[in-house]
Amino acid sequence: MSAARQDAASPLPPRSGGEGSGVGGDKRFIDRRVPRARKLRRDVTEAEKRLWRRLRELPAHRSHFRRQATIGPYFADFACHSLRLVIELDGGQHGLAQHAARDARRDEYMKGRGYRVLRFWNNDVMQNIDGVMKTISDAVSVLSPPTSDPSPPLALLAGGGESAPPGDSRHA
Repeated sequence: MSAARQDAASPLPPRSGGEGSGVGGDKRFIDRRVPRARKLRRDVTEAEKRLWRRLRELPAHRSHFRRQATIGPYFADFACHSLRLVIELDGGQHGLAQHAARDARRDEYMKGRGYRVLRFWNNDVMQNIDGVMKTISDAVSVLSPPTSDPSPPLALLAGGGESAPPGDSRHA
C-alpha cells in the first residue's frame, strides 16, 4: 500500500484542544440567555421590524447594530457595542410606573457600563421614522471613533493654541 493511501485509511487522532477545537477543547461555555434572545428576535414587533430595516441602511463603517443584544442580565432591543449605544423601543406599557422604574434600573445599569441609551415610543417609530433615524444618526456621528487623520483640536481652530506676539491684542 502506498504512503498516501495508508494515510487516508488511518483514523484521525483524538482532538486535544489544538487549532480548530476552540479554547479548552470540547468544553464550551453555554450562555443561558441565548435561547431567550433568539425568541425575542423571532417575536418582533412591527416597530422593531421597521427600525431594524432602517438601522441596516446606516453606513457599516460607522455602526454595527445587533438585535436583542445581551448586556449583562438585560436584552437591549438594538445595540452597537463599538459605539456603546443602545436603542430601546417602548410600547404603551412602559408608561406605567412599574415599567418606568424597571426601565430606569436598566438604563442605569447600561450607563454604568458606558452605554448611551436612546428610548423611543413605538408610535414614534411607526409615525415618524425619519425623525427617529435623524436622532440615531446624530448620536452615531457624535459617538463614532475618530478617523485616522483627525482634525486639529478646537483650541487651535479658535486661535487658542497660538501664542500672540507681545503687544498683539488680537487674542486678548
